[in-house]
Amino acid sequence: MIPHVLPTYNRAPLAFERGEGAWAITADGTRYLDLGAGIAVNLLGHAHPDLVAALTEQAGRIWHVSNLYQIPEQERLADLLVEATFADTVFFTNSGTEAAELAIKMVRKHWDHAGDPDRIEILTFEGAFHGRSTGAIAAAGSEKMVKGFGPLMPGFRTLPWGDHAALDAAVSDRTAAILVEPVQGEGGIRPLPDACLKGLREICDRAGALLVLDEVQCGMGRTGRLFAHEYAGIAPDIMMVAKGIGGGFPLGAVLATEAAAAGMVAGSHGSTYGGNPLACAVGARVMQIVADDAFLAEVNRKAALFRQKLEGLIAAHPAVFEGVRGQGLMLGLKCRVAPTDMVRAGYDQQILTVPAADNMLRLLPPLNIDDAEIAEAVARLDRAAASLAA
Repeated sequence: MIPHVLPTYNRAPLAFERGEGAWAITADGTRYLDLGAGIAVNLLGHAHPDLVAALTEQAGRIWHVSNLYQIPEQERLADLLVEATFADTVFFTNSGTEAAELAIKMVRKHWDHAGDPDRIEILTFEGAFHGRSTGAIAAAGSEKMVKGFGPLMPGFRTLPWGDHAALDAAVSDRTAAILVEPVQGEGGIRPLPDACLKGLREICDRAGALLVLDEVQCGMGRTGRLFAHEYAGIAPDIMMVAKGIGGGFPLGAVLATEAAAAGMVAGSHGSTYGGNPLACAVGARVMQIVADDAFLAEVNRKAALFRQKLEGLIAAHPAVFEGVRGQGLMLGLKCRVAPTDMVRAGYDQQILTVPAADNMLRLLPPLNIDDAEIAEAVARLDRAAASLAA
């Protein structure tokens, strides 16, 4: 008999009743050090007092009015995002998948508005993850994502990761956009080198195409800059944001230049819940905390400390680990064992991690994790690795 909750997840036999900072706590009081952060969502950990205050204050005022009316909280968050980024305008969604759908629609609407409605091809890359809607899985193109869900939305071409010759051959005057994650998350914590991201910007400029960045997982301070593309000194035309922007409350956004958003007028897109007062009140507080230069400097300091300790862990367990890669506090341990085995071994040591492709164990702690918790995390990973080696 099918469970009452549709069985589309392989869930761990764990349930958490509450959380405090970097710790998730079960009903019997067992404390787990959370290096998954809800898959890079709980940007400031569990129950951050500033976010709790923002949410409860807003909850006592008004929860939902729909986008039939002006929403001051939404406008405030949009102002913060525009002031801090390349963007001229923002549309709020509830998730990264919804942001991906709008980004795809915005690209196509841009070219229709420009008088070239047949220019619809979007180039994407192997290993990408842009969500689980029909448009997003078509963009990713992997067999795991698309099998059984055809026919797929047309207009996407998936290129090999890092194959510059294939990219050059694929770009034409029919290329509408290039869509890429500056750091692949599900694909195995694969940062795109700054030179490559600059190259994509140059290719788009030459071809007249749009550059669309998916910073759903790597954005919002995760890599030590507010957004990962800032390291390359370039700006996209359209960017997808979600996960950490709500600090755990469902929230996403599409940021765009005025030129890229041309054609998106009243009635061309909508969302019942997107940009609701509760989400935007929390999102604005997250932005105020994370966009601070001193906060981001601390993320980078802690990332360097964490990486140094992970290098020692790898040296201590060469049969379990191969290396570490990533940027900021978006790190991955390349495993010589199945990463799911490391995840399960971590449960026995009360530490939470997330597997990814390419035999990668993702480490995505809250950005405000402290030095003692980093040391404790490595100690627990050490014990988990030792149990596997044994």
